[in-house]
Amino acid sequence: MARLGGAALVGFTRTLVGARAQWRVAPPDGQCIYFANHTSHLDTVAIWSALTPQQRAQVRPVAARDYWDKPGLRGWLSGRVLRAILIDRNRETPDADPLAPVREALDQGDSLILFPEGTRSNERLPQKFKGGLFRLASEYPYVELVPVYLDTLHRSLPKGALLPLPLPLYCNVNFGAPLARVGDEPRETFLERARAAVEAMA
Repeated sequence: MARLGGAALVGFTRTLVGARAQWRVAPPDGQCIYFANHTSHLDTVAIWSALTPQQRAQVRPVAARDYWDKPGLRGWLSGRVLRAILIDRNRETPDADPLAPVREALDQGDSLILFPEGTRSNERLPQKFKGGLFRLASEYPYVELVPVYLDTLHRSLPKGALLPLPLPLYCNVNFGAPLARVGDEPRETFLERARAAVEAMA
């Protein structure tokens, strides 16, 4: 059932917004963190649908629990089809670590889809990145960091919209070259360099 649901989700997403993969370089062979700009609730499924079936089998989106952990279709898609890692944006305790389930997935060999802005924006270009990507990049140096730019979803389903707008727009999912590591790079320098790698494909 989950496999059929995945095929239906890919078909629906590609019909609705295109979700065409544009690779600037050959796709990496190993474990990846795909990090992207975030403008729409369709971002997760657009990136997931743009990947090959082999890549989708190994990748898990990191998503907000308050949006995706719902009864019905949305919860079934996030849990059974996307196998999403659900993050609590409002911590129950100050010392709770929201990245704990993300680390568990990486330790198991999964790849990730991550939105370092932390929330959606109405802007075409990515906003300032939060520090989670830096922490994961530091702790998992063998995982490829692949920048991704979604080029029209900020107009197709902007923040606040409940349904996609009837625009003749098709989203390209642009995958860039893996971000190189720089030894002892300061946190803010790394995050700005990662954000610039996404912006460069705009």
